[in-house]
Amino acid sequence: MVNKINIIYISLNGNTKYFVSCLSDYIKENMDVMVESLNIKDLKGETFPVDEPFVSFLPTYLNGGNGIHTGDKEVLTTRLGDFIASNDNFKLCYGIIGSGNRNFNNQFCLSAKQYTERFGFPLIDVFELRGTQSDVKRIANLIIKHHEEFLKEL
Repeated sequence: MVNKINIIYISLNGNTKYFVSCLSDYIKENMDVMVESLNIKDLKGETFPVDEPFVSFLPTYLNGGNGIHTGDKEVLTTRLGDFIASNDNFKLCYGIIGSGNRNFNNQFCLSAKQYTERFGFPLIDVFELRGTQSDVKRIANLIIKHHEEFLKEL
């Protein structure tokens, strides 16, 4: 049984922060699980080793390209990747949830997909912009499931 969920994310314009807040409230109220979250933006580039499993949230901000033939370049959210890479923190990350704008077609949630390749953890799910209540419920259940599976492997 999961007692606590740790969420490490980055939010620049508030959409991801809003979603994490709604998700945290839902998990606390409906699943009786404590949630601690950390917006990497607040660390201003600092890193430290994590000592508990966590799930990560990453919005997509790209500069140029179409994500397939003409490439892409992640911008603004690289601090999260730096944090996950530092101190081998990626070893305690049991998955990532991506967000973005579906108007970007192939680039929708591309950064999260790239993190799964880079670090070897699963893409748990994706949502658009600030998400919906349906997204919150679905993702809450998936996080609990992935957390429990990760703990069994430790």
